[in-house]
Parts: sequence; structure tokens; C-alpha cells
Amino acid sequence: MLRPLKIRNFRLLWLGESASLLGDQFFLIALPWLVLKLSGDAFAVGAVLAVAGIPRAMFILLGGALTDRFSARSLMLWSNMVRMLLVTFLAVIVLLGLVELWMLFVLALAFGIADAFFFPAQAAITPALVPPEQLLEANALVMGTAQLSLLVGPAAAGLLIALLAGAGDPAGEADVFGVGVAFAVDGLTFLISAATLWLMKIPALTEVTDKAIGIFKSICEGLSGIWADPKARAVFVMIAIIHLVGTGPFAVGIPVLADSRFPQGATALGIIVSAEGGGALLVTLLVGLLPKMPQRYLGWLLPIATLPFGIGLILYAYAETMMQAAVIAFFIGASFGFTGIQFTTWLQQQVPKPLMGRTMSLVMFAGMGMAPISSALAGVFMDISIVGLFVSSGVVMVIACILALFHKPMRNLGVPAGK
Repeated sequence: MLRPLKIRNFRLLWLGESASLLGDQFFLIALPWLVLKLSGDAFAVGAVLAVAGIPRAMFILLGGALTDRFSARSLMLWSNMVRMLLVTFLAVIVLLGLVELWMLFVLALAFGIADAFFFPAQAAITPALVPPEQLLEANALVMGTAQLSLLVGPAAAGLLIALLAGAGDPAGEADVFGVGVAFAVDGLTFLISAATLWLMKIPALTEVTDKAIGIFKSICEGLSGIWADPKARAVFVMIAIIHLVGTGPFAVGIPVLADSRFPQGATALGIIVSAEGGGALLVTLLVGLLPKMPQRYLGWLLPIATLPFGIGLILYAYAETMMQAAVIAFFIGASFGFTGIQFTTWLQQQVPKPLMGRTMSLVMFAGMGMAPISSALAGVFMDISIVGLFVSSGVVMVIACILALFHKPMRNLGVPAGK
């Protein structure tokens, strides 16, 4: 699993992204908590997340096309610098007591645009840095580190916010000072990531697409490539359903659940999200360390492995304590960790390098395009019934997994063509 770290450029990528991923967890805990404290409204939480998600989904296809034309490293570097400036500005206005709800909508919009150019480049860069036989190990290492940050970061962020509740806050808003410090931590990690990317002194990481082709035609070429392949199309649809059904209830529902049902408040939120990271980390490490699974079983295992996610959403509706919710989150994380690494590696192995950026951006579009819709809907339904939101979301995901088992292209995902 550690073999890819012997490659200098991948090692620099891993170090920088490890720092950035840890900072992201501080941001993802601090932002919804800040919105709740400023507005007291679950719909506002969903709306802010949706405002960040909409431009991310709108521009991510452009980000993928630019990745195939230019350097993935350069796109990642500039995106990190822009996001560092945005989150540092957010930290300053929070710490000075100047933050208002409308400002969060504006900053979320800008952050979402910058994200759109980072994520396709990040997904396309790994296959260009490591040989094909080390791709699964490299993905396991990257995703395992992401899950480790998810295990450690949210709990640390929640504890930080709780410990600094109201400290030095001139506006008198509870928890706001700790939220500002959490944003500052995220800004520092973006700087570290940008520095490691700058140290990757290589002229070209990937074979680029023909620049004579227009951007729109380039995007359409990537889309037609996925849609013409029944297996890739099945993966695309499955990812879209998972994010449509699962993103909103977790991103919006868990902060509201922690605030309204559990006395530990922000600490509970951090522990629940960290438990999800713990489950994903365990499974990701097992995938990286154990012998590779026979590919012929891939199409059966992925829908089955997604089932705990749907069942867990249903169980969230009836969780009465923080520990119950954390146990559920652990199994959801394990489910998500396994499917994430297998889907990603399968796609990277199937796609020609000149199409890598566009293909990964389209897959991310299937997820990120659904995320703002899911967050907005979750915010609306959360005000109606928190139990109804979790139960209905879980039931839909379970049905989708069962249907996927009867879909021939999905069942044959790991079977070579012609067999």
C-alpha cells in the first residue's frame, strides 16, 4: 500500500492533500454550525450548502475539459490559492464579529466555483503519477488519508468550537469565535497544499487533449464516451442516486440532529462525522492491504456494499443518543469507503488518459450536481419531519441498490467484454 510513496511527485501530492483534507473537515463542521447560530434555521443550512454546490456542479465539466488541455497540477495550485484567500477572509470577519448570513452565501458561491476547477484535476492527476499496477494502492492511500482526516478532523473541530464558545466574540454570538479559528486552520492547510504542489517541478503530468477542439465539443466528447458504455453509464447513474439521496440528509440533517436532539451539541456533530470517517478508513485500509478482490465479483459487491448506507439513513431517524448515531455513521462510512475506492479505480483503469479529466469531472458532476438539490430538499423536508427525511431517503437508496443487482451492465461490471 505504501509503494506509491516512493515516487517523489506522488509523495508531495499526498503530503499536501493530507494537510488540506484535514483542514476541509474543520470547514465542513464550522460552516453549517455558523449558519445555524446566525439563523437558527435548518433551511438556511441547506440553502448555503446548495449555493456552494450549484456553481461547483455547473463549472466542474469546464474544469475537467481544462484539466485535459493544461496541467492538472497548475489548476490545483491556483484553486488552492483562491480558496485559501476566501477562507482566510471568512475567518477574519468571523473573528472580528462582522459576519452576516448574506456574506456566507456570497463566499459559498465563490468557494463552489474554485472547487469546480480543483476536483477534476485532483482525480485525474493520480493515474498520471503512478504506474497502472500501483493505482489501487495509490487510491487506497489517498482515500484512506481522506478518511483518517474525516476521523480526526470533525471531532477536533467540534471540540475546538465547543471549547472556544463565545470567547473573545465582540458580537456576542455563542460559538462564533471557535468557528473563526476553525476557518483559520483551514486557510493554513490550503497554504501547505499549494506549497507542495509548487514543489512538483514537472513539465507535464498528462497527455493533453487537442487544443484545436472547442471547449464545448471537448465536454460533449467526454459525455458521449461515458454514455456509450453501458457499464460506465450504470456507474454514473448509481453515483448520482447515492448523492441525491444521501448527501442532503447527512450534510443538513446531522447538524440539525446534533443541535436539537443531543445535549453535546457541536461536540456530538464532530464525533458523528468522525465515526463515519473511522468506518471508511478501516475499509479503505483493508482494500489497500489485503489481496485484490477478483474483478468478476465487482458488479455484485458494489450494490450490496451500498445497502448499509440506505439502512443507516433509516436508523438515523430513531437514534436517541450521540453514541447510537456514531455507530450508525461508522457503518455508513464503511459502505461509502468501499464503494468509493472501487468505483474510482475501475473508472481510472477504463478511461484513456486524454479523456481522464473530462471523464472524472462527469462522474463528479453526477455526484456534485445532485448535492445542491439534495441539500436544498433536505432543508425543506427537515422543517417538516426529521424522521420522514431520513426514512424516505434510506428507503429510496435501498430500492436503488436492489434494482442495480438486477441490471445486467452493473452485474457484469468486472467481467471483460465478450465474456
